[in-house]
Amino acid sequence: MPRPEVLERIKTAEDEAAEIIDEAEVEREERIAAAEEKAETIREEAQQEADEYESKRLSEAREEIETEREQIIEEANTARKQLIESAEDRIDQAVEYTINQFEEEVNAQT
Repeated sequence: MPRPEVLERIKTAEDEAAEIIDEAEVEREERIAAAEEKAETIREEAQQEADEYESKRLSEAREEIETEREQIIEEANTARKQLIESAEDRIDQAVEYTINQFEEEVNAQT
């Protein structure tokens, strides 16, 4: 094979190799960009899911707190009514006791 022809084939092979390397580099950059885009999409979806979960859980917690609050208020109202009834039942006893104490003090002074 003549020398110029060999050199031309070498040059062609080098050009083809450089083209393959350039194409591979472009493909690599495209894959990296696609992977970064996919990762960003996954991060955004995960953040959205986390926000939705947080919102749902917060809403559930508020409902639980409100239910418990209403129960506490109801129990307190029941206890208050019972105390009022008990106090009202003892008014006559308290009046009688106070009068007896007063009479004893008056009698003790005379």
